[in-house]
Formats: sequence, C-alpha cells, structure tokens
Amino acid sequence: MRVILYTGKGGVGKTSVAAATAVSAAKAGKKTIIVSTDAAHSLGDVLLHDLDNKPQLVMENLWAQEISSLACTEKHWGKVQEYLSMLMVSQKVAEISAEDLMVFPGLEEVFCLIEIFTHCTQGNYEVVIVDCAPTGETLRLLSFPEVMNWWLEKIFPIQRMVLKVARPVVKPVFNVTLPPDSFLEAIAELFRKISAMHNLLTDSAITSVRLVINPEKMVIKEAERSFVYLNLYDFIVDAVIVNRVLPETGLGSYFVNWSASQKAYLTYIENQFSPVPICYVPLFDQEVAGIDLLTKMGEECFGSKDSVSFFSCRKPQRIYHFSEGYIWELTLPVIKAKEDIALSQKGEEITVKIGDYKRNLYMPRILQGRQVLSATFEDTALRIQFGERLSPNNKQC
Repeated sequence: MRVILYTGKGGVGKTSVAAATAVSAAKAGKKTIIVSTDAAHSLGDVLLHDLDNKPQLVMENLWAQEISSLACTEKHWGKVQEYLSMLMVSQKVAEISAEDLMVFPGLEEVFCLIEIFTHCTQGNYEVVIVDCAPTGETLRLLSFPEVMNWWLEKIFPIQRMVLKVARPVVKPVFNVTLPPDSFLEAIAELFRKISAMHNLLTDSAITSVRLVINPEKMVIKEAERSFVYLNLYDFIVDAVIVNRVLPETGLGSYFVNWSASQKAYLTYIENQFSPVPICYVPLFDQEVAGIDLLTKMGEECFGSKDSVSFFSCRKPQRIYHFSEGYIWELTLPVIKAKEDIALSQKGEEITVKIGDYKRNLYMPRILQGRQVLSATFEDTALRIQFGERLSPNNKQC
C-alpha cells in the first residue's frame, strides 16, 4: 500500500499533478485510485471523465472518485442523526430536515477521512492518491484526528459518566432526553476510525505528503507555512513539485520580467525546502487535461523515477541518546527564531505552538519520568534534552 496526499494553494495545478501521478502509477501496472476531497471538485475536468461519489474506472488500473461530503455524512451519521431528530421533535422544533441536521463544523473532514481510510484498508488498490483541498482545509483535515483522539481519551470518558448519572434526572425535570449509550458508542467508534486513519497517515512506510507550488511569492510563503505545520503533525513531505516553470528560451520580450522573477524564486525554493527533493514541471503550451497530456506531465515531473516511490524518508521526529540522557528532536523547517515557537509541559505531555497551530505531544515511553534539562532551537530543529529519571515523589509539573 502507498498513500500520497497532494496539497497546495488553490490554483497552482495541484489536481493536474496529482492526476498525472495517478496516470503514471496506473501505466506502471499498479492498481491506483485517486480521490478528491476538495468541495470544488475539478478532478473530473482534468481526467475528462464524469465522476461522482463512487469510484469509477477511468483507464486500465486507474479509478477516480470525487468524495461527496453530504453523501458520506448520510452514510455514516446513523445513530447520531437518529438522536438529534428525536431531540428536535421533543423540543417542538419543526421542519428539521436531514440536511439541516448535518451542518456541523468539521463533519466534512471527518467523513472524507473515513472514505479514504476505507480505500486504504479494503485492499482493492495498491496506490491511493488524494487530491486535497487548498492548504488551509488540508491542514485542518490532517490535524483533526489528533485533536479528536485527545478529546476521546481526556474528555469523552468524563462526559459518558456524567450522562449516565444525569440521564434519569434530566428527563423528568427538564423534559430533555439525553443521548443513549448507542449514540455515544457511535461517536466513539467514529473517533476510533479517525484515530486509526491518523496512524496510517503518519506511517512513514506508507504515507507521504507532496507540496505543489508555483514560483511566485505568495504561493511559496503559504507552502513554507504548510511545510512547518506538516512537520509539526509528523507528516513526511517527500517532495515539492514546482509547477508551471517558464522555459529558458523562446519567451519573447513580454515575459522577460516573469522569467527573471522565476529564476530568483527557483533558487529561493531550493534553499528553503532543502533537503526535500524538488521536481519541476514546465508551463505547457496548452491546458493539461486528458490521459495523454497527463502522461506527458508525469514524464516531465518524474522522468525515469517511479512516481509513487518515496523521494525522501526524513522523519520530522527522532529520539537519540547522548551522554547525559536523551534528546527528542522535532524538525521545524523554515522557522528562523525560537521566538516563533511556544513550548510548555504538563506532566507527560508537551505542547508545541506555532502560529495558529498547536500540537499536544505525548512523551514516548523511554522519556516518561525523566528530568527536562533544556530546550533549544537551532538549524531548524527543536531539541528537548532529558536527563535521569525522576523519583515518583519528585515529578515535574
């Protein structure tokens, strides 16, 4: 199994590059499916094929699907929708349709993840390629499982216990039926699947993310931020695809400034994203759509390389031993100063915050109970040093 997620700023040609990778994999004899999680689907337009919420055969060894968040929500909502309908009726709230009950923030991401997870676990495909939504939505999609897993471990057991105690009292006093155990179990099962999906997406032997960019300032800046956040959440970025690179000759005077600008940005990209491998795709003289042109794009991008192989296996996190104990290292590329990072610890949990994103990192077993000696940031790496184990009566807060 191989899973590749393509993301990038809207309009950079992410869908075309993802489709070109899928076509290349299929022509190499691998059973491949490409799925789009973008609400504004364009995968069918690129493949010149009418797609819907079910996988469709596009060519030999290649299936494609445009995931419908509404259809997936209807499929997986089950007990939750049943309880919500009953609750609305009990409170005399009329004219509530199934669609109205499904508009909850984050649900689309949840069910897109489950649909992808299904493809990954059924064993029907060797390669799963995901054409993700623009970077902001993709980061929310990828960080969602860990947030929900934290809620499931920390809050859900307390809520379940409180509801069990309160259920006999609330109904007669407030005339409100609290959710039954089947409702809570449905949610718990949902989160278990999301947690399993997170484990699969962060499995360095299976999954990687590829950033698609254009040699333009705003696009590069957004990609830099995404690169940092993906590392923060332990996703391997194994390649950066630079799309729509102008040719060296034959441009004419009109493109002189554009050409000079691109050359400067191409050098900048190589410096900023190193050591991640960079692939280049030229600006085609026509719109890239259809199997033939996607095949040509794949050849330009990957050359003789296997399009779905790992181009880089550098893990964002690693632990290594030193004379006084252990160092826990987290690579945070592009970050220039330690002031851009907020770090705190509570018990066996360390919280790292960068910009609008934060992650609660649970200490690996080998580090639990050890004294924190220092935390430094240099050469794009956050390094936390741990010394000897503390006695049970002298644990840090």
